[in-house]
Amino acid sequence: MTAQAIERWRLYLDAAALPRWATAGALGLLCVLSVWLRTHVIGAGFWIDEGISVGIAHHPLTTIPHLLRQDGSPPLYYLLLHVWIGLFGDGERATHAFSLVPAIACIPLGYWAASAFGRTAAWAAAALAALNPYLTYYGQETRMYALAACFSVIAAGAYVRAVPLGRRAYLPLLVVSLVLLLYTHNWGLFFCAGLAVATVVFARGRLREAAVAGAVTLALYLPWVPTLLYQVHHTGAPWARRPGVHALVLAPGSLFGGDIACGALAAAVALGLSRRRPNTVALALLLAAGTTIVLAWVASQASPSWTSRYFGVLLGPLLLAAGAGLARSGKLGIGAIALAVFLWTGYSFSLRDEKSNVRAVAHRASAYLRPNDVVLSTHPEQIPVLRYYLGPRYRYATELGVVPDARVFDWRDVVKRYRPVTVARNLEPLLATVHPGSHVVVVSPVFRDFRAWQAPWTRQVYLESRIWTRALAADPRFRPVATITSDEILLERNFFKPLQAVVYLRRR
Repeated sequence: MTAQAIERWRLYLDAAALPRWATAGALGLLCVLSVWLRTHVIGAGFWIDEGISVGIAHHPLTTIPHLLRQDGSPPLYYLLLHVWIGLFGDGERATHAFSLVPAIACIPLGYWAASAFGRTAAWAAAALAALNPYLTYYGQETRMYALAACFSVIAAGAYVRAVPLGRRAYLPLLVVSLVLLLYTHNWGLFFCAGLAVATVVFARGRLREAAVAGAVTLALYLPWVPTLLYQVHHTGAPWARRPGVHALVLAPGSLFGGDIACGALAAAVALGLSRRRPNTVALALLLAAGTTIVLAWVASQASPSWTSRYFGVLLGPLLLAAGAGLARSGKLGIGAIALAVFLWTGYSFSLRDEKSNVRAVAHRASAYLRPNDVVLSTHPEQIPVLRYYLGPRYRYATELGVVPDARVFDWRDVVKRYRPVTVARNLEPLLATVHPGSHVVVVSPVFRDFRAWQAPWTRQVYLESRIWTRALAADPRFRPVATITSDEILLERNFFKPLQAVVYLRRR
């Protein structure tokens, strides 16, 4: 097919007024395909963060916002998950389905948002959203990232219409979507700043409308600001490391299935946006996304909080810009989409449960335990997910002693609080509470690569785990009765966060 023929088909598709039922039917087929791709591991076992999500969501609605002073996240996702659990239960499939809903919703929302650039761009964005590997992964995880991506798509579509295109009727939608994004993930702050920069550069004539929308958004977000400031000072992300320049440059690849697929799409989009008259609206979206990435990277130099799963807030502007660019890129755009789809579907078909083996470890350990036995985790933030799988009958403990609420992990000043921990001061008093004939199960991480445990918090976990597991193994009061190791579980899959457990019996 020649470039002229491709251009004619694009112009025809942009001008065609398809019946609503035909558009809805085609989008529905994309949604069905996406559901099929995004339910391959919907029953996968929880890992650390998912256990924390479910644990927090089990608390009363009125207590969740205050409880998050210990966690560092905004409250909206946990409030919605609480309601969802009340309706559908807290099983893996049920809570993963809660993330699947916004992941699938990104398909029609992407079509609507990108339709500001024409129907070809709208269909390109819808197809990318249907097969996007980021949404495939986090649409099957009990975390807020798919929801944040969904709000990002709505916000990007509303921004394009309300600010660069000057359609004031969309200003309320822009405000609502940004507020929802801010109450879902803290990186929404960087996204709002990115939109502000894009407005100053590409839409100066709409500064008044943008300022009004920003002021209303800030006013609605102000009630959460005191908690945010407390979290910044006391929680942060001590498990993260400062990102390098390589992480900054390759950040979009986390959203678009790796460097090859992302590079092919980026080349096609760049060609399309630069052809003939540059598309300044799409360029504004790219500037907003780029500013978001840079601000997050700079902030992570002072207080590390950089991880690829946070990039969902970028999906909206990048998805719309990709649709606009691909619609004008001719043969290169078709080839780039074909290559990306090939790589993405291979990713979806091969997606496995590689997060954690905690479900299997807990199941095997529970056969040895009796009520009031001690479950000791040397990786403290594993406690909520262990509590989920083992239930409430046991006493849960970390290096700081028995945990008062095993469904929540307290991140406040965690590195500072754990520095004084010693076996004599902390482990001995705990072991003294274990009566003869009772059990202690010691759950610890599997340290495959020490380089992965070099952040301030993870390094401390590594050191304390080695000390505490050796101390228990050498304690003559306790006899090991079961060891659940990699030989039994870990060799089956390459788990992301593997655990091992040793069950001890207190000698009579």
